[in-house]
Amino acid sequence: MKRYWLALAVGLGVTVAGVAVADNLSSAKQADFFAPGQHRFYVWCGSGTNYSAVERGASAEEAQMRLYNGIKAQGHAACWPMWQGKISS
Repeated sequence: MKRYWLALAVGLGVTVAGVAVADNLSSAKQADFFAPGQHRFYVWCGSGTNYSAVERGASAEEAQMRLYNGIKAQGHAACWPMWQGKISS
């Protein structure tokens, strides 16, 4: 019976630690999304010519729209940039 409670306590401790680490990582990602600077995108195209790109903006959303408008102006309306993360400077 002691082993059961010990295993339960250890399992609960590992779970709590994992949740804390995951929460910290997701908070950092969210802060990066709204931070100004250079953002990395994976540009997915319906034609299959996918590629990576970097764009500067006041946030990832602004950088994404700036990149999308540039791609669209080049005649590639079937492409959409997907945010990968902020580039540390």
